[in-house]
Amino acid sequence: MKTAVHSKRVILPDGVREATLFIEGGMITGVVGGLAMAEGMDLVEVGDSVVMPGVIDPHVHINEPGRTDWEGFDTATRAAAAGGLTMLVDMPLNSSPVTTTGAAFDRKREAAEGRLHCDCGFWGGVVPGNEHEIEALIGRGVLGFKAFLTHSGIDEFPNVTEADLHKVIPIIAAHGLPLLVHCELEGAGTAASGEIQAASYKLQATSGGRGGMDRDPRSYRNYLLSRPARWEVDAIDLMIRLCAQYGCRTHIVHLSSAAAIGAIRQAKERGLPLTVETAPHYLYFSAEDIGDGETYFKCAPPIRERENNAALWEALREGVIDFVATDHSPAPPAMKEPEGGDLTRAWGGIASLQLSLPVVWTAARRRGFEAGELARWMCASPALLVGEAGRRGKIARGYSADFVIWDPVGSFRVEREGLLHRHKGTPYLGEELNGVVEQTWLRGEKIFDKEGGVRLNRGRVVI
Repeated sequence: MKTAVHSKRVILPDGVREATLFIEGGMITGVVGGLAMAEGMDLVEVGDSVVMPGVIDPHVHINEPGRTDWEGFDTATRAAAAGGLTMLVDMPLNSSPVTTTGAAFDRKREAAEGRLHCDCGFWGGVVPGNEHEIEALIGRGVLGFKAFLTHSGIDEFPNVTEADLHKVIPIIAAHGLPLLVHCELEGAGTAASGEIQAASYKLQATSGGRGGMDRDPRSYRNYLLSRPARWEVDAIDLMIRLCAQYGCRTHIVHLSSAAAIGAIRQAKERGLPLTVETAPHYLYFSAEDIGDGETYFKCAPPIRERENNAALWEALREGVIDFVATDHSPAPPAMKEPEGGDLTRAWGGIASLQLSLPVVWTAARRRGFEAGELARWMCASPALLVGEAGRRGKIARGYSADFVIWDPVGSFRVEREGLLHRHKGTPYLGEELNGVVEQTWLRGEKIFDKEGGVRLNRGRVVI
């Protein structure tokens, strides 16, 4: 197919301007200013809608195989395509088995076959004792590795110690792959008020053994105080030290605490290969707005106070925070405890895969950001992390024809009926968002159209 796509607002590497994209063989073969046509090409006219590189989300929990009642490749990638995503990367948990061995990776790939509606890569997992599996996972094509410094919520995926990291980091660094780290060091500090001792706390799926707190289990403030900012700060200090020691590409996932920004900035100024993401919910919501018993807001690290989250925005503006990724982590409704509102028992995770573009745009627009910033935060910078820079993340000649067409002024109310991921519970229900995804294109084919005509099963495994 030969196609030309024209818009008055194309997000290009050098800014937003009117342009026409020429597409052939799944690639962008040319970008011409203004309206242009070439012989034998079908013109797609989108007017004032924004044409942006396809969103890349490197932090998604798909949970298949083993926990497809939580999500699954089919539902996750349908939702992703509807949200303007052209590529995502699946986390090594909460599937069963977790992706910590070569054999488990083989089962993961088999589960994905025929169920991908956008492209999908995979992270391998680092757990105590699996250092001998790292090479096997690299040989099978994982894009990097994920580790937890506190309990992951899944007993099959225990947290690592510093001693464990000393065993695996040299192997990962030798291959030039990134190590992604959930940075909370449990017990590193106590609640700021001094009223609640930081609890040993597990976010587990099954009943029993999920810990607890010595105060009202429905209190969001109590939950927030149970995971103090100090946990993140100390964990990030540790990873900066290891990053400097080994020169390993180190990535901090879902930063929620602004208290760590200073150390991150200094590490980057030293030239360390350190990158950082935050999540849409830390940018959109604030703790002051979360009522007691509202379990759909529960995540780890927690959503913090308004002043903290404003500092995250400034770090994103400066480039100290590199990009935004969802940490889409759904669970069956019963596990979120929506009726009882018990925050000590509810699963910690937020479902948002389909909504990331409009959520980030809505919050960014209120702060005076332009649409072009989203292409850096959600396309170009994630492409660097996952090893796809030069192929994805930009609209330029020689890049894959992966892009999303969206209306920046249009709005919609988030309702259950419009969500395509398996479970519809999300803190965004009822929110009025700007940024309506109209079409998603992958390798020059339209894989989503809000008016219909979706092409399924066009996704590929990225290794």
